[in-house]
Amino acid sequence: MSALQKSILKSRLPPSAVNFPALNSRINKLKGAQRKRDYDPVQWNPYFDYSKDVLVGQNTFHVYIKGTEGPLLVLLHGGGYSGLTWAELTKSIMTMVLCRIMAIDLRGHGDTYTTNDEDLSVDTLASDVAAVIEVVEPEAPIILVGHSMGGAVAVRAAQLIPNLQGLGVIDVVEGTAMDALASMQSFLRSRPSSFSTISQAIEWCVRSGQIRNIQSAKVSVPGQIKNIETSKLATHDIDTLSTQYTSESNPEPVIPRDDTIQEEDSSSMPPPVSPTVPVNRKYVWRIDLAKTEQHWFGWFKGLSTAFLNVSAPKMLLLAGVDRLDRELTVGQMQGKFQMQVLPACGHAVHEDVPDKVAEAIATFMVRHKFAEPASDFPRTFPAC
Repeated sequence: MSALQKSILKSRLPPSAVNFPALNSRINKLKGAQRKRDYDPVQWNPYFDYSKDVLVGQNTFHVYIKGTEGPLLVLLHGGGYSGLTWAELTKSIMTMVLCRIMAIDLRGHGDTYTTNDEDLSVDTLASDVAAVIEVVEPEAPIILVGHSMGGAVAVRAAQLIPNLQGLGVIDVVEGTAMDALASMQSFLRSRPSSFSTISQAIEWCVRSGQIRNIQSAKVSVPGQIKNIETSKLATHDIDTLSTQYTSESNPEPVIPRDDTIQEEDSSSMPPPVSPTVPVNRKYVWRIDLAKTEQHWFGWFKGLSTAFLNVSAPKMLLLAGVDRLDRELTVGQMQGKFQMQVLPACGHAVHEDVPDKVAEAIATFMVRHKFAEPASDFPRTFPAC
C-alpha cells in the first residue's frame, strides 16, 4: 500500500483512542459552560410591569406591580425571600384570571428599608402590609396570599383589611412549624454565609433543594442576597454583568413540569464558604435569619385558630398532607376552608411548581367570583 493510499484510508477512519481524552475534555468544557449559563440571573422586568417604593411614615417599602384591572392579589413572601419569589407565579396566573398583583418586600427583606429592620414581630409585619395596601389601593377588593412566614403575616393582616375578599396560605401550619423551630438554627448554619457570584448563589439554592425550579431561582435568588461592597440588593448588579446574562432574560410564561429539579445528594452541592479561606466573597444573605429567632415563636403560635377565625373564604396549599395539624384537620372536615395538596415539590411550593399553584389560586378566585377568568385554564379541585 502506497503512502498516499495509507493517508486516504487514515482520513476515513474514526479518531484513534488516544484522541478521545482530548475530545472528552472539550465536550466536558462545553458542558461546563452550558451549566454555568443555566445559573445566570435574570432581571425581574419580564415578570412585572414596574416596581416602586411606597412611603409609610419614615419607612420605604418596595413593591412589584403587575396588571391594570380586576381585584388586587397581594403576595407576601416567606422569611429570607423577597417579592421576586412570586415572579414565575405572577407570569402564570396573569394568563388565567383578570387581576392585579402586588408583591411586597417585607420589612428587613429585599429593597425595603425601615427605621427598625430588626422588628420582625408578626404584629409589626401585619401592620406594615395593611399600611402599604392603604397607600397603594385603599378601595380595591383584596385577596391576600402568603407563603411560610408570609402566610402567618397574611392571617394576622387579614384582620386589619376591611375590604378583604379572600385569604390564601401556602405551606405553613402551626403544629408543623412549631416542631421545626428546634432544628432551624442547625439548618441556617449549614448554609454558605457568602458567595463569590450571583450565579454561585443560584446554583447552591437549586442544587441544595431550597428552590427546585431553575428558572424561578434565576429571578428569585438575586432578591435574597446583597453586595457586600455597596450594601445593595444583587438585583442592582445584574445589568452590569456580562451580556451573556441579558441574552437569556426572556423566560417562558409557564414552566413545564420536567423543569422541576429534584433534590440532589449533598455531596454535589457547592461547599460552604469558610471564613478562614481567602476567597473573593462579594455577596451575603440580605437578612441574617439566625438573628430573628426571638420572633419565630410569635410568627406561628396560635396560627391555626387565627386562620380559622378569618371570616373571608380561605384556601390552604400544602406540599404534603402530613403537614396538617389536628385543629386544621377538624376545620377542614367541617368545610371551613379549601385545601389543596401539591406533592413532588419542596417548601417553596409556589417556586417549584408555579403554574400548579397559579391554577389553584385562580380556581379559588373564579369559584368565589373574586375575578373573571382570562382563559380556559385547568381547574383544580379541593382535597377531601
